Amino acid sequence: MTGNLTLAVDAMGGDAAPAMVIEGVALASAQLSGVEYLLFGNEAEIQPLLDAHPAAKAVSTVRHAEDVVLADDKPAVALRGRRTSSMRLAINSVHEGEAGGIVSAGNTGALMAMAKFVLKTLPGIDRPAIATYFPTQRGESVMLDLGANVDCDANNLVQFAVMGEVFARNVLGLENPSVGILNIGAEDLKGNSAVKEAAAILQEAHLPIKFHGFVEGDDIGAGTVDVIVTDGFTGNVALKTAEGTAKLFSQSLKQALTSSPLAILGALIAKPALNRLKSHLDPRRYNGAMFLGLNGVCIKSHGGTDAFGFAHALQVAHDLVTKSINESIKEDFKQVQADMENHKQAAVGE
Repeated sequence: MTGNLTLAVDAMGGDAAPAMVIEGVALASAQLSGVEYLLFGNEAEIQPLLDAHPAAKAVSTVRHAEDVVLADDKPAVALRGRRTSSMRLAINSVHEGEAGGIVSAGNTGALMAMAKFVLKTLPGIDRPAIATYFPTQRGESVMLDLGANVDCDANNLVQFAVMGEVFARNVLGLENPSVGILNIGAEDLKGNSAVKEAAAILQEAHLPIKFHGFVEGDDIGAGTVDVIVTDGFTGNVALKTAEGTAKLFSQSLKQALTSSPLAILGALIAKPALNRLKSHLDPRRYNGAMFLGLNGVCIKSHGGTDAFGFAHALQVAHDLVTKSINESIKEDFKQVQADMENHKQAAVGE
């Protein structure tokens, strides 16, 4: 492998793997220069697929894996029993320095368990968080955590805020991204003790963070803030609700535009605008959830995505590695730890 950057790929992860994965690599290879791929999986299945994509084959190396993580494998079972799986070997390659990051469309729980066990967390991070970005009325926003941590204390939320802010600044290119904590109201008195304490720490922190305060559910789509911080339980419910609402809107719009000859004519006239809307809301353009806080780049692609979506997940991995997001997180956490210690001492003094 001689490229500027190597990405490890779990070629057997995903509903339509390995065909979808190889097609995604082919698309990405046409977009990302200087990137090579380590493909882990069943060589007998992967090699013929690569033969059909010469450009992808030229920048790919296949590593045979005897085993695969199943969709219904429990995280603990996968961690103990799938040590020779395509997913585990791909993660190992990042730990061993062969690859800069790993992308998988496989079992989310297993991927998180394996990645945390092998790669460990960054200094100052107690728990990694699942983060993704999505369209809003103002552009794009980042939200974390989306399901890795059901219960979170104030320190976890502060850590999520820092990681999300670093991502928005380095990957989305926002000069001074705003951060908000998801709550049941914008007033300071509302919410549980964890969100209140986290807000107090962020208000006092000497960080390059523009802390907005509390935000509510309707602020997510409005784009009130650039980074939305929440625990994994609430974040996952919010994400699935947004996805369901988007599907409802899409289906309802399609039914309305095909309900009569006049509606069909109107749809034809409005087709350019509708195509722009479709592109803006296309979930494949936002595929690639990041496990922020790990000592290595790990990207989870949606299991049901297609080649276009998987190629985007590879793009996300490329961006995180080339922009050294983990180094930025480390630098910011030096200040966070000092601020949190001062906050604890002030609380004891009271």
